[in-house]
Amino acid sequence: MTGEFSSGDSVICRYGKAPLRGTFITSRDGLAVIKLENGYNIGVPAATLSFVSRPEVTATPEITVTQDESLPDLSIVSTGGTIASRIDYRTGAVTSQFDAEDILRAIPGLQTIGRYRARKLTTILSENMTPAIWQGLAKAVYDEVQRGADGILVTHGTDTMAYSAAALSFMIDTPVPVIFVGSQRSADRPSSDNTMNALCSARAAASELSEVAVVMHRTSSDDCCAIHRGTRVRKMHTSRRDAFRSIGIPPLGTVEYPSLSVHLEPFAVRRGSVEPALRNGIEQRCGLLSFYPGMVPSSIEAFSGYAGLVLSGTGLGHISTTLIPALRALIDSGTMVVMTSQCLHGRVCDRVYDTGRDLIQAGVIEGEDMLPEVAMVKLMWVLGNEGDSQEREFLMRTCLKGEFTGRSADGF
Repeated sequence: MTGEFSSGDSVICRYGKAPLRGTFITSRDGLAVIKLENGYNIGVPAATLSFVSRPEVTATPEITVTQDESLPDLSIVSTGGTIASRIDYRTGAVTSQFDAEDILRAIPGLQTIGRYRARKLTTILSENMTPAIWQGLAKAVYDEVQRGADGILVTHGTDTMAYSAAALSFMIDTPVPVIFVGSQRSADRPSSDNTMNALCSARAAASELSEVAVVMHRTSSDDCCAIHRGTRVRKMHTSRRDAFRSIGIPPLGTVEYPSLSVHLEPFAVRRGSVEPALRNGIEQRCGLLSFYPGMVPSSIEAFSGYAGLVLSGTGLGHISTTLIPALRALIDSGTMVVMTSQCLHGRVCDRVYDTGRDLIQAGVIEGEDMLPEVAMVKLMWVLGNEGDSQEREFLMRTCLKGEFTGRSADGF
């Protein structure tokens, strides 16, 4: 039945008893995909469709883009996340844009913030991100800094954005802002957050910040974006526009919308504080293991041959005493083990209870209040760049990029 329809045809379909008007997009899995007039897509049996009209296809005039040479020089490095998308309103198709002029056509407001050049590093879903791509991304960002960029925007899918932001935080010293930005909802949805996130991230990239950060909606409304430190941020919700949160510290600052005024907290590192540097070595033979009641020693033994392991333990950083012999054997074989907590707030302290003291005696390194995933990224970076075992331990115990705090807010 869907062979009778072409993409862009105006149709009427039935969903329940109500007739609904929309645009035929395509057929998939035996259903016709229809974009409703409210902007959302549904799948309905093809037999429920009635043809209304076929739009006349006309060429869209190309909009001339002029960049203001007096504005800050901002570079966009894309990994597949979408800072701007071009929507074909005839078919409902959404296409990521990687050319600077395409991005400016999609979001004209960017032209008032900076002048842009774009570089496509890769085009992947963020769950397909790898440590090797982190290395390439760090090199690309470093090159853009060396070329004189006043700020860098990294477009990235949201699901693993926090991992990548942490990786770049350790891999590069940057005298200019490096801002990760994504979108929780695609550009074809009425509630899309991509335009506001893009504008706020560009403004943050032109600010006085000098860190790797994530800029996303701070609230569910279109009123403000938060600037999160790359080593203290986590995605906390699957789909909310304000899914990202700074953990253990306040955000570095905010970007108000639509004024795009930037406020930076006193503890945010300011522009020009460091000289650019790149150390993007990485040790991929590292793992992250979350403890659970009843875990058996073979779960620890499975990491034999790994260079590093981060444990996400209970409370103050504990695991079952039955696992400690296996953990000691793993450490004795050369694997560096770091303990973090499944609790998102507060720090590890393995000196309070007998189990914790046994872990320290076995050679476990306390991870302070680092997020488990950040501890793993840091461990991969330390092992990939430092060969001396004592220096490795020193680096893991030293706060390098704000990844842990000197004192927890609750005083512990």
